[in-house]
Amino acid sequence: MKLLIGNKNYSTWSMRPWILLRHAGIPFEEELVDFNAEDFKARVTKYSGAGKVPVLVDGELVVWDSLAICEYVAEKSPEKGLWPHNREARAVARSVCAEMHSGFQEMRSRLTMNCQVRFSNVLLPKQARREVSRIIEIWRDCRQRFGADGPFLFGRFSVADAFFAPVTMRFVAYGVDLPAVAKQYVDTIQGLPAMQEWIAAARTETSFVEEDEPYRESR
Repeated sequence: MKLLIGNKNYSTWSMRPWILLRHAGIPFEEELVDFNAEDFKARVTKYSGAGKVPVLVDGELVVWDSLAICEYVAEKSPEKGLWPHNREARAVARSVCAEMHSGFQEMRSRLTMNCQVRFSNVLLPKQARREVSRIIEIWRDCRQRFGADGPFLFGRFSVADAFFAPVTMRFVAYGVDLPAVAKQYVDTIQGLPAMQEWIAAARTETSFVEEDEPYRESR
């Protein structure tokens, strides 16, 4: 399989399937397409008419959109247990992934993912604070109801953890104050070898995407 991704410093959508594949130990080839590259659109639309990353290419099959890719990977490798085995837990896991996939727009725009920076005392508007609170509520609920078998949202690592991995990066980068249960979860995800590998690569990137850098000038 080949996974087309965007810049590791910025691309939350790319991080999700990448982390899922890497943590699960599923072999894949990575193709990084810089957002600033003049041929970005051409390189991506070669595989997907949507023109966006990530894109998974598996032989003749092309899967685009991070949620669809994660679903495909989980279905293709059932032995990896990438969705919770319990039906109730699995339904909740899919629900929180879908909510993350389509929601939290204010939080996304105010706390753009950036692996290279560390800020503190970033003032968030009310709606962004509400969305941060909702994420913390999701984490607390999942951990309390389904997390007895391990440190992840549903005990064992699942697609849900891959989906919230970029959020942990946002919270770290902007110094978001978190209650103990949320901070413990952030530390768990940040400590994953796959996450550390992604962050290390992101910190070597020099491409500057202005719309994703609301708090600093071009280097």
